[in-house]
Amino acid sequence: MKYSEYSVVVVGSGAAGLYSALKISQQINLPDGIIIVTKSSLGESNSMYAQGGIVGVLHQNPQDSVESHVEDTLKAGAGLNDRKAVEFISEASDEVINDLMENGVEFDKNPDGSLTFTLEAAHSVKRILHSGGDATGRGITEALRRAVLEENISVMEHTMAVELLVNYDNECKGVIVYNELTGEHEIIYAAAVVLATGGAGQLYKFTTNPEGATADGIDLAYNAGAVIQDMEFIQFHPTALALSPDNKNRFLISEAVRGEGAKLVNNTGEQFMSKYHDKRELAPRDVVARAIYSEMQKNHVFNVFLNASVIDSKKLFNRFPTISKRCQENGIDISQKPIPVAPAAHYSMGGIKATVEGRTSIRGLYAVGECASTGLQGANRLASNSLLECVVCAYELADYLSFANLTPPKKIDEHIRKVIDLYSRSLSENDYNIDVLKDNLKNIMWNYAGIVRSKESLEKASALVGEMKRNFKRRRKCISTEEYEYRNMLTAASLIIEGALERKESRGAHARTDYTRTDSAAKHSEMVKGREMAYA
Repeated sequence: MKYSEYSVVVVGSGAAGLYSALKISQQINLPDGIIIVTKSSLGESNSMYAQGGIVGVLHQNPQDSVESHVEDTLKAGAGLNDRKAVEFISEASDEVINDLMENGVEFDKNPDGSLTFTLEAAHSVKRILHSGGDATGRGITEALRRAVLEENISVMEHTMAVELLVNYDNECKGVIVYNELTGEHEIIYAAAVVLATGGAGQLYKFTTNPEGATADGIDLAYNAGAVIQDMEFIQFHPTALALSPDNKNRFLISEAVRGEGAKLVNNTGEQFMSKYHDKRELAPRDVVARAIYSEMQKNHVFNVFLNASVIDSKKLFNRFPTISKRCQENGIDISQKPIPVAPAAHYSMGGIKATVEGRTSIRGLYAVGECASTGLQGANRLASNSLLECVVCAYELADYLSFANLTPPKKIDEHIRKVIDLYSRSLSENDYNIDVLKDNLKNIMWNYAGIVRSKESLEKASALVGEMKRNFKRRRKCISTEEYEYRNMLTAASLIIEGALERKESRGAHARTDYTRTDSAAKHSEMVKGREMAYA
């Protein structure tokens, strides 16, 4: 197999991956350079489609404080956050937001030139920065993409990382990738491998995530022996555009629309959120998602409505140009007609257990962004904390690596040689209809491991996913990107189901009909390949 050597390889090119590569390149003299590997085009990611904004606890905002943001985050996280991680990321936000602006990110400003701050659900003050009205993720990602292209950073597009090279001493020495353009596998040896592969929304029938959100980093890390944490906590965004029961990849209707005053109504026109929470539309996401789901079940409908006509029309169109345009394309004038909305899988609070610097349980392997679980998000992510986590952890990772030896390995052990040998062998002639298999898996996860769960539903999901895994014979090497994605989705689905079965309580985004109370003694769940689940 063809091979190359780099000091650092970054897998993924959303906000976390781009900013990691950029800051590492800017701060460190790398003897063998840095490369970004991305399975699509540079910048295509969950980050690109983030609308509402990014949290910034800034000195320019006298209403706000780190203490206030920390308490809001802890409250939304339902007692499962790591307080030290929350405090660290909140305190670092001012420095990192200002660094983003120095690297070309433009946030929206008031007529007097000051930054515009807005409110989102479960925040006690206005602290959300946005770009392009409701295109914050795009604004950040495109600015970072431009900055990366100006640096001496190599890029491999349409290339998927498929196996980590970890030796007997639990050190990551590189990664095997599948180049979709050539149809060949290649080896990249590196002193540091950074996973920034994003989320897992495509495991579910209805999602706001793009096609590439197939839990790739989770599979890579889990199969390499890394600790995986809290996979049962999947956040379902309350308001995704629901035009029909068949529209599966759903356009996000940002939480910020409710932050500006829009109201949720059911099919009879009733404003129903007062029945579920005293903060109504501004309750935490898990509460709002379950409230909408309850109204849909009760009335046998596939959506409720978001009435944004209560917002001044000029403000509405200026603040939400992307949303208003998408709705207009579907015959909805949001200043006149309510928007049909329903919950959709949106974000994974769990993932690869990592520190705020991205360190994992495997030396030389780092994880940042949505694929990582730092303890910031707890059992339910506070709105707009996701982009903040991406950039703060990327920033800290670069600082941490500035003290590391980043010389690629000169020798590999027998364990790594055996892994490489697996990818040199020919494959069986099994022919799989991956599109059908993916759809079947998404239906199972939505129906049995979705917004509301039970022992019965989860056991059914476990049996069905177990059968799908047995029927798919590609344990390691596959013949296409789509097969690798399906392999990864099966791994993540099993971890979500296992975690949900073992967590015998309801907390944050994890809701069980047979264990409705929160267990004050319950802690983080941890899973390691080949070992029993542990709580730590």
